[in-house]
This record gives sequence, structure tokens and C-alpha cells, in this order.
Amino acid sequence: MKTLAPRDENETVDVVRAALANATPVDVVGSGSRCGLGRPTRAGVQLSTSGLVGVTLYEPSELVLRAKAGTPIQTITALLDEQNQELAFEPIDHAALYGGPNQAGTIGGLIGVNASGPRRIKVGGARDHLLGFRAINGRAEIFQSGGRVMKNVTGYDMCKVMAGSFGTLGVLSEITIKVMPKAEMQATVIISDLNEQTAVRVMTFASGLPHEVSGLAHVPRLGAEFAPPSSKSGSQDVESSELADRPQTALRVEGPEVSVRQRINDLKSDLAALIDGTRARFDVLEGPASVKFWKALRDVAYFAETSHQVWRISTAPSEGAKLIEALRARGAPIAGYFYDWAGGLIWLAVEPAPNAHAIPVRETIAAYGGHATLVRADDSVRNLVEVFQPQPDALAGLSARLRRGFDPELILNRGRMRGDL
Repeated sequence: MKTLAPRDENETVDVVRAALANATPVDVVGSGSRCGLGRPTRAGVQLSTSGLVGVTLYEPSELVLRAKAGTPIQTITALLDEQNQELAFEPIDHAALYGGPNQAGTIGGLIGVNASGPRRIKVGGARDHLLGFRAINGRAEIFQSGGRVMKNVTGYDMCKVMAGSFGTLGVLSEITIKVMPKAEMQATVIISDLNEQTAVRVMTFASGLPHEVSGLAHVPRLGAEFAPPSSKSGSQDVESSELADRPQTALRVEGPEVSVRQRINDLKSDLAALIDGTRARFDVLEGPASVKFWKALRDVAYFAETSHQVWRISTAPSEGAKLIEALRARGAPIAGYFYDWAGGLIWLAVEPAPNAHAIPVRETIAAYGGHATLVRADDSVRNLVEVFQPQPDALAGLSARLRRGFDPELILNRGRMRGDL
């Protein structure tokens, strides 16, 4: 497939206009680091935004950054680091899952898939930090929405629609995004050896406390096969040596150092009664050790070097452990799993199969509520299986009308989200 990398917005319009005139579907990508997400596209030409590069506005005092869509995440992260700022929604880097280089993605690709991490439960996802954008739709027209502040939106909030549209509504050319100061310190309370039901109760209880917990996760005993790559290579920190083969319930606190230390102590005190009678132990990871723990969790590094197919399941926190038990009862060959978002997000690894065990996964989701996305499997499997949760008829019809409103001929990323679109 021929790849075109236009150098500016006008050249991007020309590529889409030519594809429209020739009825040639276009595969829209950034750097290609997230191509394993969604269904394989049916395209005749690839349009890469990697030529649309550069930060066009950065005002640290106003907490706003604007960049062309193909700007590497590495470039943006380095610029923010200089001002001790960050993308607060902690976007997942899919390199561990797909085997590419770390932080190889672009800001456009990040917004296109609405990539968010563990801090989403506190600050929201990528779409909640998107202030504005410019894009080219399937009619080869430039359009834009939003601006530099959150309060300037009138009419339809197109930012919410574009984030997570996987390039099916338009080719993003420029992104304006909110940034935030980094916390002075972070620390993580690790409670070892809780069973899953107790871990869910602990996370749910902690989320309602006034300690501003910014991460709530539970990692069952996974075994050596699922250790993060850094642990396998011999880097032995407290979290990779003493704790790696024990169930871990993790609660993260961030902010000024004096505040973090006080909140950590208060959190441990508040949770002591809840886990009284168990054999659980408390540990605290500070600074780099805490950062390392949450990065491995964020990027699903536990599944990095395995051949398992991977599902991302979202459900009510109170239902997560029950859903796993129900899958086991149905005979699903579960290889590994862990919980984020206080139990509401489950990363599930299953033994490879031609349909990725979609039937038990979907039927279990129907019983417990939520949705499931197949995030890692071969192209042949993702062509066969509905990668995204099937929508009810009314919502599916609305999605189709929205899609054709922006791209009547289905030129852009045809088939990426649904086989009929």
C-alpha cells in the first residue's frame, strides 16, 4: 500500500480530495504505533500525519498547548517536562502491547483513540482535556471546533465526538489540549495478599475518602510469565522482588510532599479496620518506585512478552470480580488479568483462539453490564470478531448517521470501528 505523508493541511486536503475522486478508501494513521487497535481497514492508500509536525503554541502559565497532529508524544512530553507539566490524563503507551518503540505515538493518534490511563478516575480521559482541533472530513473540507479554553464551546461539543473516533470522522491536523502541573510527590500504598472481593471493597471505600486518591488498582498473583519486562531483565526493586508474586492492591496519592505523607498515614489508618483479620501487609512505594509501578500498569506491561489475546473490559467496580468468576465458570481460558479504576477496568489475557473467545466475553458482559474491546489479536481475528462492543440498534443507527454526515462515501478508515462502516 502506498503511504503519503502530507507536509501541511492543504496537502492533506489534496490527498483526501484525490481519494474521494477515485473512490479509494484511505487508511489514516499517525506514526502507526496504535494500528493494532480496532479492525483492520480496507484501504487503497495510507495517509500518515507524520509530516504534520510542530508545537505551534505553548503557554505554560495558561496551561494550554497546541500542536500539529503528527507531533510525537516524546516531543510534547520533553517540552512539558521543562516546565514541570504533563498530560494529566496519563495516556497509555501501546508499545508494550504491540511491540513497538516506547512513546512512538503522535498527539493526533492519542486523541484519535482517546488514550487514557489510571488517573482517569480523578481527572477524566483524553477527551476531557481536548480544548479544540482542526481536521479534514471525508468531503475534503477543513473544519474546526473549540479553542483555547473550556468555556468557549457553543452548539455541539465536537471535541467529545472526535476523541475516540479512530480517524473515521476526519483527519486531525491540529490539536489544542489542556496541560497540568506535575505533582511535587507521589506515593503508593500497596496492600498485599487481599483476595479480590476484599480488594474491591478496599478500593471502593478508599475512593470515597477525602484523601484524593489518584489511582486504585488490584493486581492478582500473576506469576513470572506476566512480570513487567524490567523485572524479567533483573532490575529488582521492592515492587518487583518482594511483592511481584503476591496479590497487590495499590492506592496512589499525589501532591505536595507534606500533604502526601499525611494523607498516606491517614489512608493506612482508615483502611486498617477494613482489612483487620486478614494477613495483609502494608508497603509504601515512593517517587520512582511508585512511578514505575503505575507505568507498568498503565501500559499493560504485564502482558508485553506473551502471545495471549487481550481484552479491555469496562464495568461497574462492584461487578469486576464477579465478572471474572463468571467467565471462569463458562470455561473461558483466562491466562491473566488485573483491575484498574477501582475494579471498573479489567485487562484480560486469554489463550489464543480464532474468535478470541468473544462469545463468553460478550455474553458475560451482557449479564453484568459494561463493554469489552479486543485490543490485541491478529488481523484475521480482528476481521472476524466485532472488536468494539456491539451497539443497540438505536445507537448503531445514530453512529452510522454521524459517520456518513462527516464522510458520506466512507473514505476515511473504512471498517476500522464497524464492518459496515
